[in-house]
Amino acid sequence: MPPEDHLLTEARNPRSEGIDALDAAGIVALMNAEDAKVVEAVRAESAAIAQAIEAAAAALRAGGRIVYVGAGTSGRLGVLDASECPPTFGTPPERVVGVIAGGEPALTRSIEGAEDQPEAGAAEMDRLEVGPRDLVVGIATSGRTPFVLGAVERARQRGARTAGLACNRPSRLGERVDIEIAPLVGPEVIAGSTRLKAGTATKMILNMITTGAMVLNGKTFGNRMIDLTPVNEKLRMRSRRILRELARVDDGCAERLLRESGMRLRTALVMGLAGVGVEEADRLLAENRNQVRAAVAAARREASGDAR
Repeated sequence: MPPEDHLLTEARNPRSEGIDALDAAGIVALMNAEDAKVVEAVRAESAAIAQAIEAAAAALRAGGRIVYVGAGTSGRLGVLDASECPPTFGTPPERVVGVIAGGEPALTRSIEGAEDQPEAGAAEMDRLEVGPRDLVVGIATSGRTPFVLGAVERARQRGARTAGLACNRPSRLGERVDIEIAPLVGPEVIAGSTRLKAGTATKMILNMITTGAMVLNGKTFGNRMIDLTPVNEKLRMRSRRILRELARVDDGCAERLLRESGMRLRTALVMGLAGVGVEEADRLLAENRNQVRAAVAAARREASGDAR
């Protein structure tokens, strides 16, 4: 294991040693060139990210949670991704959870020493009653943040599946988790400022994990969000528009389908596309992991007498 001062994310970047002599345009060009390397670093971890997506989808299907754990920038990014799931995918807030060392105050200011307490990370897993149905994702750019290590170790003791996201390899975090994700983005433009390339890579990967898990669990049809809860006129209009475009019905029919489905867009889509009632649509969805496309295909097979 490399010592702290030999970590890739802590190294000096020779390409940015003269950044203080550049004008604004030069700084933009330099940072843009460095940021371009993030995409390839993330691409190199595609197989591991796919494993994490499958584990996250399985956790949600089992009634479990995705639990992000981090400190500093890593923790803030985890909380951010978790907080974006309810409005985007209609998930209850407790299904994707972000835990940050130091608690809520650490979202806007540094809480000195919070990340150095492995027992605090373990205590958070106990507080959340993490268990076998959950996926716990430790996020630590260095791969050695004590709070995160304590959390993933306790999560494994409690039977949870674990993934680790770091920008160094090998790492202590990688050694302690079931799924290791390690995008090697290289030294930062400002040495050690891991809110830059490492932060960008982290956000990209968290986007993939939650988006991929939601897609696998039927939260989209094509590239449309279909688990909307139309609680206001804007969302009611959006729901009708999606029905009109995907089910090829007029606005009056779309409104009727939504009303009969109890304002559940996913069910209304199956009703409109398969020509079935609400109870039949719900059955088809339940038998096909809530996937609209699969439910409609099953309805058509049944209608043709093909039981495959």
